[in-house]
Amino acid sequence: MQVFEYPERSQWPELLQRPVLDTTALETSVGNILAAVKQEGDTAVRRYAQQFDKVQLEALEVTPAEFAKATASLDAELKKAILQAKHNIEVFHKAQQEHSKVIETMPGVQCWRKPVAIEKVGLYIPGGSAPLFSTILMLGIPAMIAGCKEIVLCTPSNAAGEVHPAVLFAAQEVGVERVFKIGGVQAIGAMAYGTESVPRVHKIFGPGNQYVTCAKQLVNKSGVAIDMPAGPSEVAVLADETCVPAFVAADLLSQAEHGPDSQVLLVTTAPEIIAEVQQEVAAQLAQLPRQDIAARALENSRILLVKDTAEAMELLNTYAPEHLIVACKDDIAVADAVVNAGSVFLGNYSPESAGDYASGTNHTLPTNGYATAYSGVSLDSFVKKITFQRLTQEGLQQIGATIETMAAAEGLDAHKNAVTVRLKQKAQS
Repeated sequence: MQVFEYPERSQWPELLQRPVLDTTALETSVGNILAAVKQEGDTAVRRYAQQFDKVQLEALEVTPAEFAKATASLDAELKKAILQAKHNIEVFHKAQQEHSKVIETMPGVQCWRKPVAIEKVGLYIPGGSAPLFSTILMLGIPAMIAGCKEIVLCTPSNAAGEVHPAVLFAAQEVGVERVFKIGGVQAIGAMAYGTESVPRVHKIFGPGNQYVTCAKQLVNKSGVAIDMPAGPSEVAVLADETCVPAFVAADLLSQAEHGPDSQVLLVTTAPEIIAEVQQEVAAQLAQLPRQDIAARALENSRILLVKDTAEAMELLNTYAPEHLIVACKDDIAVADAVVNAGSVFLGNYSPESAGDYASGTNHTLPTNGYATAYSGVSLDSFVKKITFQRLTQEGLQQIGATIETMAAAEGLDAHKNAVTVRLKQKAQS
């Protein structure tokens, strides 16, 4: 990780730059795959599974027998951990439920808003170098709480056509019954357009590599909703002299191991901790099975020394990290200054991996600076908010002149007349 001491504000844009990919060729190849899936359905899905995942798929959907086999084969300790995480995530997301409240804006004019579940949703669960069964909990649980009628899950299989047992166990425990052995761009296409086997959905959720992300963005242009634009995973750590360097290093590496295009950032007000953190990063990196991946991510990463906490927070709000860890003595007070971040972890004993797995918050978060405008996935992500209004005759009389005046001023006489005819009828009765 490169170290920059007291950088000028004019340097911030360059120092906070994420790794940039040329997506021109990517969009062309992804677009071709999506077009084939749209036109050929299951035939294209099977062809691309053979080409990219080296698997010949007969039945695309996971059978009840496969679910049972996964449950029987999974380690008891892992089952217990998944169930504990499930409980915590359910508690946090159930607390987000809203109930309709009727507001009378003036006598006889009532307005309210009703949350309605999105009927058909698709969940994408990566399964390449790491099967992210935790993401099933993060997406499936709020989908079930929201009341989505149809939940479709796609995840790649191994070369033998088998889905990781932890993925199937988590899906079963959450209540997701329809799981398809499809990965990559073809999975996004299948859920977006529908095939002979895979139902078409209204909104697609879930992380993925640059191909999956590109596919989500392209189907979004054609009218299929997605959870959010996303890119490689990232974390920023704000640390002062009270941090524990070993903890900071562990948090940086926990995101660096996601992929070579991930990025981690350490912002500190304490020059004395920099060398200690670097030593810890080197020592811990040497012990990681995914050290090559993490090492490549560290090449895109930086340590920034700033003069005080206020400047640090200004810089971090400019960066808008997916994950922000505040390892400072006044962590709760510092948190008040957070404006742009996906999820925030306060104090020396709140590792980012707690949110990734089991604390209860959602780990599907905006990356690549999108935290300036996007929230992470929540219960709200799986519902639409429909507004209602009901006016009595008296209510329309109260507000009628206001509507008529505004409609006339905009030159929309039919709008005005929709009120006028009602008021005239009232006057004649």
